Amino acid sequence: MALHFEPEEFAARRDRLMIVMAEQKLDAVLLFAQESMYWLTGYDTFGFCFFQCLVMKADGSHVLMTRSADLRQARQTSNIENVVVWADRENANPAADLREILNDLDLLGRRIGIEYQTHGLTAADGRRLDEQLTAFGQLVDISGIVDKLRALKSPAEIVYARKAAELSDDALDAALKLIKAGADEGAILAAMQSTIFAGGGDYPANEFIIGSGDDALLCRYKSGRRKLTKNDQLTLEWSGVYRHYHAPMMRTVLTGKASKRHQELFDAAQEALLAVEAAMTPASTFGDVFEAHAKVMEAHELTRHRLNACGYSVGARFTPSWMDMPMFYPGNSERIQPDMTLFGHMIIFDSDSNTAMTLGRTYLTTNGAAETLSRQPLDLIVK
Repeated sequence: MALHFEPEEFAARRDRLMIVMAEQKLDAVLLFAQESMYWLTGYDTFGFCFFQCLVMKADGSHVLMTRSADLRQARQTSNIENVVVWADRENANPAADLREILNDLDLLGRRIGIEYQTHGLTAADGRRLDEQLTAFGQLVDISGIVDKLRALKSPAEIVYARKAAELSDDALDAALKLIKAGADEGAILAAMQSTIFAGGGDYPANEFIIGSGDDALLCRYKSGRRKLTKNDQLTLEWSGVYRHYHAPMMRTVLTGKASKRHQELFDAAQEALLAVEAAMTPASTFGDVFEAHAKVMEAHELTRHRLNACGYSVGARFTPSWMDMPMFYPGNSERIQPDMTLFGHMIIFDSDSNTAMTLGRTYLTTNGAAETLSRQPLDLIVK
């Protein structure tokens, strides 16, 4: 087995989940989120694009149901001993196969928790699951309970988060060597990603964002490349990834010289990020952190140019997104706790003047002030 953590680490995670299950009087949980499976057992695959489920009973024992293509994947990357394969076939209904597994485990008629809110369970498969199980017990939506456990990082996980942050810093260094008038976005993107791979890192859970000119005002990846001009703006959002743990960063880099508007937006972004950083303590909620950002934006008359969220939890994530919960948005009452890894991003897109400015980095929360995991300064970068 190629496990990234010691057996004691996985045992501690199992025990934490068992405590929650006991509190909610659950006889078993059906886990469909790949992040949950990876966290609990080490199981590492992109096979969650098909139906698969990790069944964990209240006594801590578990069974993985998956396809034949992932049988060896489970054997090699996880501590799962009991793997059941459902067969690809015409009109296959793996939800019915799962019901038979639950019957064999004497779980039909029991109180069962299900992870519904995950990309690992499509709406169609969720309907089939309900059709198979609603007559055989009490089904409880437990979406998010493993996410809350994952949000608090162990010392071993923090080691991986720090490595991911180091790779993020290295990727920016690689990009800055190339960024100038005439540089090709494709070459910049290739340098960033290859630096992470060369450093022992992984693919990110979503594509890096890269866009210059008009596309600098986008905060999603889009296909197509251009070359930078003499006075240009280039927005980058990327993440070093190590053992699937992410530490994102975000920057808007300028070529030539900074315009007055760019400088105004940068000053606001820097002030807001530092305000967010100061609020990232156990005395605050995630909503408080957002308000710290919003107050600065309002003071700079940028409320209509900002977003309605300014960051989120990060950790071990899989496609299609490295964004995790909880998130910094208005009214979020979830409290900041020590040992969270949190990405704070300031994103200002002024469509009136076609000006972009972004600034973001990943933090580790403590009992006091948050620790930045990046060695990069928060300066306006002009090449």
